[in-house]
Amino acid sequence: MDRAVQTALGSVLVGALVLGLKFAAYWLTGSVALYSDALESIINVVAAGAALLALRVSAKPADANHPYGHHKAEYFSAVLEGVLIVLAALSILREAWLGFLAPRPLDAPVLGLAVNAVASVLNGVWAWLLVRRGRRWRSPALVADGRHLWADVVTSAGVLVGVGLVALTGWLVLDPALAALVALNILWSGLRMVLQSMSGLMDEAASPDVLARIRALIATYAEGALEAHDLRTRHAGRTTFIDFHLVVPGTMSVAEAHEICDRIEAALKRDVEGAVIIIHVEPDEKAKHKGVLVL
Repeated sequence: MDRAVQTALGSVLVGALVLGLKFAAYWLTGSVALYSDALESIINVVAAGAALLALRVSAKPADANHPYGHHKAEYFSAVLEGVLIVLAALSILREAWLGFLAPRPLDAPVLGLAVNAVASVLNGVWAWLLVRRGRRWRSPALVADGRHLWADVVTSAGVLVGVGLVALTGWLVLDPALAALVALNILWSGLRMVLQSMSGLMDEAASPDVLARIRALIATYAEGALEAHDLRTRHAGRTTFIDFHLVVPGTMSVAEAHEICDRIEAALKRDVEGAVIIIHVEPDEKAKHKGVLVL
């Protein structure tokens, strides 16, 4: 099983455990704020399942209908997760409004807060692990899942403090007010996630630092060629597509030009994980005298 898929499966299991703990905290206290925290955990489990499915699809090799592979499935998962977060936020706002209309005292607040704190610590550790692995393996689905969980951790910390204040002061209106603040934070997180995922669906280019490394590698390993121009890149999940035109002397043999291309491809694949490279070889009269000059 692919390592990213294994991690996504772990997210489903951790999400289910956290969901059980947070609903236990809500059941113990009756807090609207803790209910909002638990409701987001349902979205976490659903989103983790969507990420798992997307990773399994994206890992499939290219076929006749998808000659460039299935990598963009991860972006669809991230968009779906963002939409689910927005829906969760709207549901929490509804519960907060009902809590404003009819505030109720908390039951067993100390025990409920303790259970919720355990769930939040577990979520925090897993969120850190997801973002770290997602960046290392260049998986948008894992990074999106990790950021979502981290947003949940931040809001859970606020909920714990707020519900603690309700228990200490007896100000019942703080409970639904806190739930409303949590909902607004979740809503912003979901909208931002959708916008970030859309950039991947729109074939966003590699980051400036990656582009600089690509240019430097071409210039270093294209010895024998004259220049490289029309460099283009795009991301699709964990894959970076790189294509450019390589100008060689018109008298150079096909075998010699092919050897240069092989050298450049090997260097790029060592430095850029998941690189897919297309090089169009041109004779010297096609030179544009711009782009990447060969060292």
